[in-house]
Order: sequence, then structure tokens, then C-alpha cells
Amino acid sequence: MNTPADFRNLLIPVTRFAQGRPVDAALQRDLDLEFPPVSETFRKISEACHAGIAAGWLCQQGDAKRRFGRVFEADPVTHGFSIDVVDITDLVGNHHRHPTGEIDMIMPVTPSAKFDGKGAGWMVYPPQSGHRPTVTEGRALVLYLLPEGKIDWT
Repeated sequence: MNTPADFRNLLIPVTRFAQGRPVDAALQRDLDLEFPPVSETFRKISEACHAGIAAGWLCQQGDAKRRFGRVFEADPVTHGFSIDVVDITDLVGNHHRHPTGEIDMIMPVTPSAKFDGKGAGWMVYPPQSGHRPTVTEGRALVLYLLPEGKIDWT
């Protein structure tokens, strides 16, 4: 199992769980409870990210410090979320805004790595928020879901 279609199928429980919910702190808390880093779902998604990178269909753009790529556009199968994955090593990324919010699954590769100050787990940015995605203390993979696929680079 190492195809984009298999990868999407692994994410369906997560996108279904988040579908129609406010993109806010309560969703972050609930994702951390429903799909914690120690869960089978989280582990399988993380393993699939590494396998997709190794196979060459995931994180195809970028450079040594930041590899990225959109895996799926927002559609009914993904419950209206686009799905992207970024592989970042000790970098402050480009500023962007989230018109409809952003849901991040943080998967440290270096055990101490943090994404925007948070280790393994979920981070949710509400609609109209913005940030410079930052990974410190090593390397991390971050899968992000964008409602309606909306993002504004600033």
C-alpha cells in the first residue's frame, strides 16, 4: 500500500471527523483526543507520508530545507479539504493567511522537532489567521488540511 489513492483512504476518517465543524481550538483538542500521536491512525498516516516521500510522489517541490506539495485538491471524497504535506528542517517558512482555517498534523522526524512551538499532534488555525510556518529543533513532516483548499500567500 503506497499509492496516492491509498494515502487518501487513510485520511478519510480524519476529514470526515473534521467535516462541518468550526476550525478552532475545540477541533484541535478533539483531534488530539480522537487521533493522538500514539493512535494507529496517526501512525499509519505518518508511515504513509514517509513511504510517499521515498516513492517520489509526495513532497516533490522545494529544496533541502523544505519539500512540499499538494496531494489532493478539495473535493467531496476528502470532505471539502485539500491535502498537502510539507517536509521542513529548521526553517521559518513564507507567511500565509488561512481564509477558511488550517488543520495541521505534526509528525516530528527528529523527536525534539516542533512546528510553530508544538510537537507531535494537531494544531488548528482558525479562519482569517496567518503565520510563518516554523520548524525548530530538527525535521518534521506536517500534513495540512485546508477547508475548500483556500490559502493566501502574503
